[in-house]
Amino acid sequence: MFYQVLKYVIIGPLLRLFFRPRIEGLEHIPEEGAAIVAGNHLSFSDHFLMPAILKRRITFLAKAEYFTGPGVKGRLTAAFFRGIGQIPVDRSGKEAGQAAIREGLGVLSRGELLGIYPEGTRSHDGRLYKGKVGVAVMAITAQVPVVPCAMVGTFEIQPPGQTVPRIKRVTIRFGEPLDFSRYAGMENQKAAVRAVTDEIMYAILGLSGQEYVDEYAVKVKAAQAERAGQSKKFPKKFPKKFPKKFPKLRR
Repeated sequence: MFYQVLKYVIIGPLLRLFFRPRIEGLEHIPEEGAAIVAGNHLSFSDHFLMPAILKRRITFLAKAEYFTGPGVKGRLTAAFFRGIGQIPVDRSGKEAGQAAIREGLGVLSRGELLGIYPEGTRSHDGRLYKGKVGVAVMAITAQVPVVPCAMVGTFEIQPPGQTVPRIKRVTIRFGEPLDFSRYAGMENQKAAVRAVTDEIMYAILGLSGQEYVDEYAVKVKAAQAERAGQSKKFPKKFPKKFPKKFPKLRR
């Protein structure tokens, strides 16, 4: 009930009014049955824009931090994400990937739409990064189609660190469903899941037109943060001139 009120009464109309999203390829979303919608992730706004324009309900695997924030803001955020049916997933630890896969397969087993961002995190610079293989494992295991999706313009309206989005038109594109039935039974083979993941990312790239980086976004972010931390430890500039005379040492 809460989901329907948010989508059709509160958030949905506001998003359509302010951002006037262009929607392309909506016919590629199956009218019924399980399917995965795999998209790029450029902005916090993505969580709201895609569900708002879909006719069917879609469930995303959301990071657990959205459900554990402190204070009033944290409780409101958690209530919102629970209300729209999002599933918290702890992304830390060795079992994080397996937990996400289990939750995703549960959604698909009920014949529902599952939304996933294969990059695993928001792009910090607007580029498209290497996809993680969890989406491939779920697609092969559940034997469901994968619909590629591209959010275009959401990075410009709300880049990382910006709380209030800019009012600007965005585009949401859906591509033709990808069929991976030829990989049935190969969900545990590294080469197979990598091939499927790369095919999904290539389809997203064709829709978004982004620059592609063949590295994981999380690793690139971590490397940049480490370099930034090291640069603060050392002075950016050395003195131009050293003193000509040094004080004599007392004997």
